[in-house]
Amino acid sequence: MRLALILCFTLINMACLAQETFTISGYISDATSGETLIAANVFNKDDINQGVSSNAYGFYSLTLLKGSYTIVFSYLGYQDKSSNINLNQNIRLNIKLQLGLLVEEIVVTAEEENEEVQNTEMGTIELDALEIRKIPAIFGEVDILKSLQLLPGVSSVGEGNAGFYVRGGGPDQNLVLLDEAVVYNSGHMLGFFSVFNPDAIKNTTLIKGGMPANYGGRLSSVVDIQMKEGNDQKFSLEGGIGIIASRLTVQGPIKKDKTSFIITGRRTYLFDLLQPVLNQTDFAGTNYFFYDLNAKLNHKFSDRDRIFISSYFGRDKLIYQQQERNFGIEIPYGNATATIRWNHLFSDKLFMNLSGIYNKYDFKFEAFQDNFTGEIFSGVEDWNAKLDFDYFMNPANHIKFGLNYTFHKLTPNILDASDGNVNFTNNLEPKFGHEIAAYLQDDLKLGSSLKMNIGLRVSSFTQVGPYTSLDNVNFEKGEKVKAYSALEPRLGLNYTLNETTSIKGGLTFSTQYLHLVSNSTSTLPADVWVASSDLVKPQKGIQYALGIFKNFKEGLFVTSLEVYYKDLQNQIDYRESYVDNAKQVEEEFVFGEGRSYGAELFIKKTRGKLNGWLGYTLSRTERWFDEIENGRVFPTTYDRTHDLSVVLNYALSKKWDFGASFVYGTGRAYTPIESIFFIEQRPNTNYGPRNSARLEDYSRLDLSATYTPNPDSKKTFKSSWTFSLYNAYNRKNPFFLYTSSDTNFAAGSTALSAYKVTLFPTIPSITWNFKWMQK
Repeated sequence: MRLALILCFTLINMACLAQETFTISGYISDATSGETLIAANVFNKDDINQGVSSNAYGFYSLTLLKGSYTIVFSYLGYQDKSSNINLNQNIRLNIKLQLGLLVEEIVVTAEEENEEVQNTEMGTIELDALEIRKIPAIFGEVDILKSLQLLPGVSSVGEGNAGFYVRGGGPDQNLVLLDEAVVYNSGHMLGFFSVFNPDAIKNTTLIKGGMPANYGGRLSSVVDIQMKEGNDQKFSLEGGIGIIASRLTVQGPIKKDKTSFIITGRRTYLFDLLQPVLNQTDFAGTNYFFYDLNAKLNHKFSDRDRIFISSYFGRDKLIYQQQERNFGIEIPYGNATATIRWNHLFSDKLFMNLSGIYNKYDFKFEAFQDNFTGEIFSGVEDWNAKLDFDYFMNPANHIKFGLNYTFHKLTPNILDASDGNVNFTNNLEPKFGHEIAAYLQDDLKLGSSLKMNIGLRVSSFTQVGPYTSLDNVNFEKGEKVKAYSALEPRLGLNYTLNETTSIKGGLTFSTQYLHLVSNSTSTLPADVWVASSDLVKPQKGIQYALGIFKNFKEGLFVTSLEVYYKDLQNQIDYRESYVDNAKQVEEEFVFGEGRSYGAELFIKKTRGKLNGWLGYTLSRTERWFDEIENGRVFPTTYDRTHDLSVVLNYALSKKWDFGASFVYGTGRAYTPIESIFFIEQRPNTNYGPRNSARLEDYSRLDLSATYTPNPDSKKTFKSSWTFSLYNAYNRKNPFFLYTSSDTNFAAGSTALSAYKVTLFPTIPSITWNFKWMQK
């Protein structure tokens, strides 16, 4: 019987191989701007299972049996395009899709309306340029990272911070990419703005579930952001002028259909405007501003070869001066990235991308008072080479494989200070390391109901000299100090119950070699990145996820319910007796384990005048360390039992659009002071169990309204006004608590009082946005 089955299978397989197949391939782009469209759908109209999606560069490849087909090209927000093809040879077919003029004109295909149900991705959100524009605007512009924090499973670090937490992972466990370059600090202005100018962004992908094998180096999530390539058809100018900041974008063709560019810039100036007022006070000279610049150039040598060059540079600068005390500080910090990429088609099925990437983050703190001056500097610098391949074998198999190499230079907090004739430096050395990874994955269809994404990532990290160990062993430049390696399998499954319902599961093993350490457990710019070393082991994580995905009323409502569990190893914290005078900061670390688990509900209305979403997360995040409270399990500072977000957009008319977002979350955990006792009249603090108390629950309502005076105007210049209100009901959300004591030595008594510090009240803003496009 077994022999008969093997023979039958072999004959069927040979019969399939004997049938002739041919390939349709090409690029899908926006007809107006020439921008390539990521994850556009290409499928056989008579059988949507015979379909593929375009890759990150808009390239698609669909292989079918010889015959006649109607091939549909679709992308949400664009008008579908169909081509009748007699497939008797390989065909190169580049497609340009027209933007839907009105929401009512957009025809949503079955493939589009059920895309979330049909694919194998869990916890993955795609936001293209059209969807980004629908998000409520605060301070006159849409903020990508703030918008992602409104999704279930993602929560903010808190006011005054730009970091975010995903499914119980720390801020350093998120991989944030801009055109493939790692962005180590993603916030401006105490987290009010992200470093990503929305006018420069084409597509944003958040992956918080099963991370595919082509991503690595972090345990929790990926935020993959692609910049626009620049309009290769017409010149255009757009921007905004607001109370807090202004921005400007210029783009256009250098050679039509062949070479284009885009340049965007943004700067704040609120404190510049306040200088005349500040100069009349004791704080004369105090200022704060940030600026950033994005630039990109791309050139098409042919249909087989394209090159992209992109860069980002951004800086924050805080200057604080108090003239009466002759005291001042200056804090400049920021990111710089540069990416050059070459796309090449080896065949109609094999696509290659080769990238060279540079990124740098640095932070400096300078202070002076009277004769004292001091400076602290830290930073991260990477040189990265990546080679990635897409192989579109057939509609049932999309294979990706590649290599990645990064050279890391991590500079700790180097201190240089002087007080009169006395100089001091801590003589800390930069750390160096090589990180290498290779991956292979296959997105395959096993019949009409079962789909699978299976992958394996192999990674390694090697610390190299120059380096001096704690026992004074010297390692020369390039000499191996310590090496680690890991196997990271990935698996995603989708079982389709019907056209509108599916069950998904995921299993992800991941390893992280770089770590962000902070005595305040936040992501303030002063936090320090450290690498795995002879003292620090890599963090490891295993995530299990299961979810049900269901669409209603032809995709009008998209819903999902996901549950997850994470095991975390080699988690890092400071020891209880931490003091900031160690020879190497790693001496003060302790290592333990953690876990996080929860459930996420997501309900989204995709179309109509009123649209938006509701996200709710119920979760726990815990850690334990043998050297902290004898291994007691305690919640992390970012453990948030309840997290609710509601986002609404309402198009009242062609002229008026309204937006609102409401967030509610359980208060942050902290370690309370229980008592103060005196030894020889010196106060000593007795703390309670770690993170055993909580701040007040957090809530906030933000409102926005956009007015477009002439929405139907045929003129090349258009403008609109955006009015926004941050924290509309003036909620006094706590930033932190501090404790003050009132001691009466005569009576032998001490009274403790806790005080809440809040940062941001209701903040109104007005911005004038404009856009001009060449006829």
